[in-house]
Amino acid sequence: MPVGTVLITGGSSGLGAATAEAVAQAGGRPVVLDRVTPAADYDCEVVDLADRRGTENAVRSVSDRVGGIDGVVTCAGIDSCGRLEDVDADEWDQVVLVNLLGTAAVVRAAMPDLIERRGRVVTVASTLGLRAVSDATAYCASKFGVVGFTRALSAETAGRIGVTLLVPGGMHTPFFDGRTEQYKPPPDAKLNQPHDVARAILFALEQPAGCEMREILIAPSMEGSWP
Repeated sequence: MPVGTVLITGGSSGLGAATAEAVAQAGGRPVVLDRVTPAADYDCEVVDLADRRGTENAVRSVSDRVGGIDGVVTCAGIDSCGRLEDVDADEWDQVVLVNLLGTAAVVRAAMPDLIERRGRVVTVASTLGLRAVSDATAYCASKFGVVGFTRALSAETAGRIGVTLLVPGGMHTPFFDGRTEQYKPPPDAKLNQPHDVARAILFALEQPAGCEMREILIAPSMEGSWP
């Protein structure tokens, strides 16, 4: 079915940008929520997802401007690597604010449109939302939270909207930029291209009403964090 108007968080780079491109190529209308304006000429709202009220206002502004939202894809994500006692507390909190609470805020604000239009939500977790590793307490906590949030949302909204949990492994995106070498993938790491993962998102968005892609795990064949 047509994807319609799709709100994409983190749509200015990485998986979000690839998803916006996939939606546009499928004849849909991507609308980006991000801290920076996308390079592509997409409709956008500049907002920090750690600001719940600002995020809710941005979603409502989009809805009013475009006449309703058909889908939401939550690609925005940040990390702060290191042991719990070494990571600045504000930075730790920011990871949870953006990755988990920002996801919930966007979906909550879009719910009236999604219910009215029998729309779809695709949340983006991580293989580290299913498997915990050292030096990633903030990221694992946030992504485990996204997994639980999405599964509960699926049960809560069954028959009213479509909900898909996407669990991606490592990708070639700016996500690893700015990290120390200790926390970067090695040069020979086998990572997925974001446009390949975006195809899975588009597949979930295009499912007919009543047909659910509940969960998708997509990872490089040599993914180190799964299983």
